[in-house]
Amino acid sequence: MGGTIPAGSSRILFSNSPSSVSRLSPHHLLSRFNNTTRGQSHTVTPGIRCTAVGSVATSPETKPDVKRKKNEFEIENLTTWLLKQEQDGIIDAELTIVLSSISLACKRIASLLQRSSISNLTGGQGTINVQGEDQKKLDVISNEVFCNCLRSSGRTGIIASEEEDVPVAVEETYSGNYIVVFDPIDGSANIDTSLTTGSIFGIYGPDEQCLFDIDDDSMLDQAKQKCVVSVCQPGSNLLAAGYCLYSSSVVFTLSIGKGVFAFTLDPTFGEFVLTHADIKIPRSGKIYSFNEGNHELWDDNLKRYLHHLRQPGPNGKPYSGRYIGCLVGEIHRMLLYGGIYGNPKNMNSKKGNLRLLYECAPMSYLVEQAGGKATDGNQRILDIQPTEVHQRTPIFIGSPVEMEKLEKYLA
Repeated sequence: MGGTIPAGSSRILFSNSPSSVSRLSPHHLLSRFNNTTRGQSHTVTPGIRCTAVGSVATSPETKPDVKRKKNEFEIENLTTWLLKQEQDGIIDAELTIVLSSISLACKRIASLLQRSSISNLTGGQGTINVQGEDQKKLDVISNEVFCNCLRSSGRTGIIASEEEDVPVAVEETYSGNYIVVFDPIDGSANIDTSLTTGSIFGIYGPDEQCLFDIDDDSMLDQAKQKCVVSVCQPGSNLLAAGYCLYSSSVVFTLSIGKGVFAFTLDPTFGEFVLTHADIKIPRSGKIYSFNEGNHELWDDNLKRYLHHLRQPGPNGKPYSGRYIGCLVGEIHRMLLYGGIYGNPKNMNSKKGNLRLLYECAPMSYLVEQAGGKATDGNQRILDIQPTEVHQRTPIFIGSPVEMEKLEKYLA
């Protein structure tokens, strides 16, 4: 960012320079305050501290044994939480900006969904995406919302979406280092009936330098290939991942590699407020979620496992079957109550149904951060190396005890 960009430049650069850090230290802030108040009656007295009302002042020699109780009116929003993570050195300032831009996109999509019937945004767009699926109007609009928010952040280099044929390289004027993969509307078939939908995202660092001239047609295919290489990273490389649930509440759930945290949108002032800190998935659960309409298309080992779940347990009750038709909804419930979700391969879909890069990998990252497990039936989802942007995979994901039971049947 040190130099100026030449006018008419048509080069795109994704550098491997060290991540930036916050540029304003407390010393700089104090200097700025003194400069702005010079000549005025305000003064800063050295050695004077402001103590919040209700807090206990302690001398340097004594430390309180008990943590301060949280005031019932005290809230922590997403922006404050991200800044604290930046101050603690867990993320850098650029990643903070990217995550903030994603949360803004989610707010805008939530608003569009709430008004979809009123604004005539239900129904099909009349187009088909690269996977051969009919696109809803909000599939297309939400994709534009996500792309625009990420481009304007100035910190995103490559964008890969379910609705785009190939990864999109951000123009040099806007580009940064981060690679963002996302599904703008998961469960879009639920839109017209006002059922649960969601958005899924994952954030990677640059895999290698990607430098090319976007005006040189001979380089276009090579440029695309380099971008695909940068995007196709295993889930174990994720720096952050999350989802936004659009239902009776709008819930933004996030992990930056230090646990899972959920923020609920307060519509009174338009902020995501921390409501679930350091989520831990229950070790076992009594809910299973499979689309049993495909039962006859599954292999015999999986059929035996599902038959086991439907049998009464020691308490005289079988597992409860729940299926929402939206991966975000399934995972959100599982994080809170435990259980298992499966979208296996079948005779008609030999490679599975869900996309690895922007659905299965981000969700597996979240569930593992919460203490759960995720596999394709043979190996850990986060260890799979994608070879295609829209690659599909089977997935089984859930509480560790439930996953161990499944693995015994599939072995």
